[in-house]
Amino acid sequence: MSVTTDIPARLDRLPWQRWHWLILIGLGSVWILDGLEVTIVGAIGSRITEEASGLGISESQVGLAASIYVVGACLGALYFGHLTERYGRRRIFLVTLGVYLTATVLTALSGNALWFYACRFFTGFGIGGEYAAINSAIDEMVPARLRGRVALMVNGSYWLGAAAGAAMAYPLLDPSILPEFLGWRLLFAAGGVLGLIILVVRRIVPESPRWLIIHGRDQEAEQVVRSIEEEVEREADRDTLPEPQGTLTLEQRERTSFRELARTIAATYPRRTVVGLALFAGQAFLYNAVFFTQALVLTTFFGVSSGTAPLFIVPLALGNFLGPVLLGPLFDTLGRKPMVAGTYIGSGLLLVGTGLLLQAGVLSAVTVTLCWCVVFFFASAGASSAYLTVSEIFPMETRPQAIALFYAVGTALGGIAGPALFGRLVGSGDVSQVAIGYFLGAGLMIGGGLVHWVIGLEVARSSLEDIASPLSKKAITST
Repeated sequence: MSVTTDIPARLDRLPWQRWHWLILIGLGSVWILDGLEVTIVGAIGSRITEEASGLGISESQVGLAASIYVVGACLGALYFGHLTERYGRRRIFLVTLGVYLTATVLTALSGNALWFYACRFFTGFGIGGEYAAINSAIDEMVPARLRGRVALMVNGSYWLGAAAGAAMAYPLLDPSILPEFLGWRLLFAAGGVLGLIILVVRRIVPESPRWLIIHGRDQEAEQVVRSIEEEVEREADRDTLPEPQGTLTLEQRERTSFRELARTIAATYPRRTVVGLALFAGQAFLYNAVFFTQALVLTTFFGVSSGTAPLFIVPLALGNFLGPVLLGPLFDTLGRKPMVAGTYIGSGLLLVGTGLLLQAGVLSAVTVTLCWCVVFFFASAGASSAYLTVSEIFPMETRPQAIALFYAVGTALGGIAGPALFGRLVGSGDVSQVAIGYFLGAGLMIGGGLVHWVIGLEVARSSLEDIASPLSKKAITST
């Protein structure tokens, strides 16, 4: 059945109001959870290697657990990415949050390595599923002119979770406050409490009107958009909104097949596919490698105690958060190409410098943390732009599946091997080996930036439907 709609144009022309902030809080909070999870594991890395913790696994097993978390995230993204397109964004992001909640609470009950591994897998499975559903929903509801800065700010909120995890870890890992076997368990339980709060808030988020219109639910899509418009008019204290600029004629469908997805990615947009893979692989290796083993580096090479190590994550997390927030508006004004390439290449070069200083033995726990802060101020904006890029450059019908595929493949290439490799490098006791790992991560980041500069697209302030025509599109006419 054919339908002509102006819903995408109506959403894009809305002024930014309180309603948008509420949606972002409900949806964007997934990155806070992910940041909390990754930071907790990094912070407790040294503690759970101690026999008194009740777990007593080795440094290499800590790295393996991090890799298992990433494997779960990759598989969860692929599984729930398909379901997101079939059943809608809203239904799936409620399910994935439920999976995360259950798994992270069960992690607190770990008594052996196998239980810990299984819980880390399913925690990642839920978080990975969130990425596909949430990135799709956010980009489909945010006005085109603000999409870059909003997407970066939301992705950057990961680091609010990281800072919260580090702040909670310090008192909970202090053996003078809590026994060694209890504090790290309470950290995981706290993640479950936060997830439960987010689940309640998220219930107010509507289904994506763009998804509804494609899947034959015209009246529901109209009701959702009309409700949004009325809320925005009320908040903006105005009687009318700007006229929407254009209509879209679509052939409605129930689902998008894997064959269509494969043809779109491999045949229709091969250059965009290369860009997405390069960006995801670079940032995944860099982040997963460094942050899953950050506490181990501090305790192994700089004599920082396992109870104090979490404090060093707080300034690092704040630097990571400020990068997307401060640089985000430039992605909409200067454009995607210079900013994506610049943040990737710049952070890679800075990491090379950090590795050289590490090899030279001139860094302390404080100065290496300052170096990390500078590197990740730029790297954080670049990593956030990877999610923005792949959610923009593929058609609406394939958006969650494309996000899931690139996240899974890129993260598998860079994120599964990274933590395991760095766990072994740190375990070697040779700081030069760790520096070599930094050089490898820097090379992948620089490579990703160069790929985007050469063949990436400039899509700042463009409608999603103009960047990649929907597979079901028949015609576009001006109004």
